[in-house]
Amino acid sequence: MTNSKLHSVFTAIDDINSEDPNTTLFNGKTQPKELLYGQYMTACINQYWPKANELLQIAVRAQHIKRWHLKRTEFDAGKAGYLKWRIEQGKFHAELTKNLMIEHGYSEEDAETTAKLLRKEKIKSNPDTQTLEDVACLVFLQHYFDEFAAKHTEEKIIRILQLTWRKMSDQAHEIALKLTLPDHLAALVGKALA
Repeated sequence: MTNSKLHSVFTAIDDINSEDPNTTLFNGKTQPKELLYGQYMTACINQYWPKANELLQIAVRAQHIKRWHLKRTEFDAGKAGYLKWRIEQGKFHAELTKNLMIEHGYSEEDAETTAKLLRKEKIKSNPDTQTLEDVACLVFLQHYFDEFAAKHTEEKIIRILQLTWRKMSDQAHEIALKLTLPDHLAALVGKALA
């Protein structure tokens, strides 16, 4: 990555995410949860969409920027509360990222384009918004699915997998089907897609 503006925004996002009070174990070391998530997201887009433009790369890295700020418990229980929390998170991530980009020399227009991606605007008609969603779904399958599956009933897991699958593009479906998942997870994917 030679672009210094892009590098400085990535560093700013990582600096914020390194303050995450929620931690996760990675290679035997405790890591801030959202810092690791951002790195997984960037690794995924670099692997499968190596020609992704800069604004999409920033949106991918900032997908969960300071996610701990808005707690799920501050919203109503159930699906409606969950969806409201997700929408508010999207707006929060978008605004924070937009301000960081402007601080680091990006134009208002470019920063707003990235903010639209983070708010998931025009998901089915904007290829960049779709790619951001694809990357998030693939990162979930690769890095978070096992932990999620351990906490939920098979019925709920299959429903979530089907919802996730519907959000993904054909290209992401092809990538997902080539992922090497543990047998018990691969079996759940098979049931969800049957």
